[in-house]
Amino acid sequence: MTEKKKATANLSADRPPLGARAPSGGSVVRAATSVGVNIALFDLDHTLIPIDSDYAWGEFTIQRGWVDPVAFKRQNDAFYAQYQAGTLDVHDYVRFATEAVCKHGATESIAAHADFMRATVQKAIQPQALELVRQHQQAGDVVAIVTATNEFVTRPIAQAFGVDELIAVELERDGSVGGTGWFTGGIRGVPSFREGKVTRVEQWLKMRGLDWEGVQITFYSDSMNDLPLLERANVAVATNPDARLRALARERGWRILDLFS
Repeated sequence: MTEKKKATANLSADRPPLGARAPSGGSVVRAATSVGVNIALFDLDHTLIPIDSDYAWGEFTIQRGWVDPVAFKRQNDAFYAQYQAGTLDVHDYVRFATEAVCKHGATESIAAHADFMRATVQKAIQPQALELVRQHQQAGDVVAIVTATNEFVTRPIAQAFGVDELIAVELERDGSVGGTGWFTGGIRGVPSFREGKVTRVEQWLKMRGLDWEGVQITFYSDSMNDLPLLERANVAVATNPDARLRALARERGWRILDLFS
């Protein structure tokens, strides 16, 4: 067993005390809590998987011949750079990212996504990430994935992790008279992006008769885009963090977890 896998196998003993901040990279004993509901929230892209699933899906549609390769790649790269810089207009991006899916319809798109899972996603899912999720589940924690990627791309990925609770960008459907009932390219409700993740988690808690005061939330993320929810969680874990988040985590004493080499 490698050193990384040995460390991952003891994640339950290496978790910060609930409601506390662990020293960066430190190992601490999990403290008891009187709160009845412990929740583990995971960002998806570059947190649980070492790829951006939305970007990878775009690349897959190029290979599928669904989009013009030069024009799509140029725009997809531009949107990805905006995401990394924290300047992305999520509505513009979702319209762009779902255009091919809207055009090709449900049957063809769902079949294509199954091929995408086999060709790309399954290869990206690593044992240590599955183990981290599993240990939270075995500890009795409620586990959810909270992602800025849309529900069409991410629902099968969440299922591959054995996670039923998914908070993703919800897509508007054509419910007009004579409409197809398929996606329109618009976003339904609040997008789970930046501050919207806090709003969506709050809505998700309320649907379950819970609120922030009645739960202990651990949130894993790689990105500064998730700073609003990292700050709102009881325990923030900078997971495979980008350079800015790594520096901030060290400054604030948040745990840093590198799942991937």
